[in-house]
Amino acid sequence: MSQQVDHVAGHTYHGRKGDIENAFRYSIDCILLDPEADLTTPALFSIDRANVTNWRRKDHGGDPGHGTGAVWLRAQFDEMGIPQPARIILLTQPRVLGHVFNPVSFWFCFDDADQLYAVMAEVTNTFGTRHSYLCHKPDFSALGPSDRIVANKAMHVSPFQKVEGTYTFRFDYRADRVGVWIDYGRERGGLIATLTGRRLPLTNGAILWALARRPFGARRTFVLIVWQALKLWFKKARFRPFRTTPVPDRPVSRVRR
Repeated sequence: MSQQVDHVAGHTYHGRKGDIENAFRYSIDCILLDPEADLTTPALFSIDRANVTNWRRKDHGGDPGHGTGAVWLRAQFDEMGIPQPARIILLTQPRVLGHVFNPVSFWFCFDDADQLYAVMAEVTNTFGTRHSYLCHKPDFSALGPSDRIVANKAMHVSPFQKVEGTYTFRFDYRADRVGVWIDYGRERGGLIATLTGRRLPLTNGAILWALARRPFGARRTFVLIVWQALKLWFKKARFRPFRTTPVPDRPVSRVRR
C-alpha cells in the first residue's frame, strides 16, 4: 500500500544567551516521509527526479550529495549493534527548484510496536561537513516528549560557538504535529533551537501556498542564516574559522547517557 508525504508548515526559533544575545523566529516548510515506502505524491513533488519541489535520497545518509538514504542509516545501526527499526520517518526540508540546504534533518525510528525509540539528528554545516547524533535511551525503550537525551557536541556548526559542551535533545512526534527542541549549553550562555509545526498531507495547494509565502525554500533558509551571522559579527561576537576546528573522525556520535 502506498503512503503519503506530509507537509509540516512549522516555525523554527533560535535564541543565543550569554554576553551577546541574539534571537530569531522564522516560518519554515518541511516534509515527513517514509524513505523506504512506495509514496503517493502530488504533481508538484517528486522522489529522485526534478520537479518544482522534490526529495532525493543522495541528500541524506552519508556525505551531502553522495548519500544513500535509509540504507546508510541501517548500516550504521548494524555497525553499532543497535536494533533495526521496523519503520523510519524522515523530517527534512525538500528541494525547491533544484536547491536544498538542511542545517539539520531528523530520522525518526520506530520499533515493532510502532513506538519511537531512536532519532538520528543529521547536522550539516554551511561548510559542507556533516555529522549525526544518535539519540536513544540506554535500553532503547520508547522516547516520549519529556525525555531528554544528551550528546557531546562533535562538529563545528556556528562560527560563533566553540566545539565543546553538550546538546540536549527532546522530541515530540504525534499523528498531527511534530516538535524538536535542542538545548546547547544554555546554562553557561549557549543557545536553544526549536522546530515545531502541524503535519498535514502534502498537496499541490500546500506547495503553491508555501512558495508564495516563503519563496525559494532552502535558499531562503541559507540567506537567513547568513543574515543572523552578520548580526552577530556586528555585535562583535568572536568568530572561529572552520579551518581551526576539528572535523569528526566518525560519521555518527552516540549519546552521552
